[in-house]
Amino acid sequence: MINTDQTLEQLIELKLKGMAQSYKGTLALPSHELPTAHELLAIMVEAEQHHRTSQRTQMYLKMSNLRYDAILEQLKCSPDRNLTRNQIHALADCSFITRAENILITGATGCGKSYIACAFGRQACTLGYKTLYLGMNRFTERLSLAKLEGSYIKLFNQLEKVPLIILDDFGLTPLESHVKIALLQVLEDRYGKRSTIITSQLPVNKWHQYINEPTLADAIMDRLSAFSHRFELKGESLRKKM
Repeated sequence: MINTDQTLEQLIELKLKGMAQSYKGTLALPSHELPTAHELLAIMVEAEQHHRTSQRTQMYLKMSNLRYDAILEQLKCSPDRNLTRNQIHALADCSFITRAENILITGATGCGKSYIACAFGRQACTLGYKTLYLGMNRFTERLSLAKLEGSYIKLFNQLEKVPLIILDDFGLTPLESHVKIALLQVLEDRYGKRSTIITSQLPVNKWHQYINEPTLADAIMDRLSAFSHRFELKGESLRKKM
């Protein structure tokens, strides 16, 4: 006779928590509702797959350090914001990451740039893409720390491997020369292989002037705009409305 308690313990020991939960639920069913052996196996395997996907998503979300817990379906789209549901749907499957395309989001302060970026970041995590959110200040801090610790190359190698990086608040403060060079290096490493989302209060046509070093600006803009989707948000600050 099968010892169901022992089977449950073995599933847990093997770290098959999804299967264990599914099996435990099946044991609670009345005898006339019990699935066949093949049905039970299929149910348990599907439950394990869902469990692992959920665990992976939670891990990716924690690692991403997203600023907002935003969801694409909850974004407010309207002509006043210059944001349509079709624009969101076109990128919601995150195939832009597979194609190594960038997203550039611009607009006045408080118009929801960071929120949209984080919504795409959350969607990416849900679909199995590692994501990293960095405000430009935090990006600069990590560069300075890596320089002090002698781990510049290690940091660049780490950033190169992340499928989606979000750089928030680009253009708020002047960039020091070493930050411009580092930004170019990061974008060069990721060009054609990984995706980057950048948010900025400055319109894209002002970024070249903001970088303020023609050669570096040309190189940075070339790598950012070659394969990119643009959101140019309009309207009043959402914070004021709230």
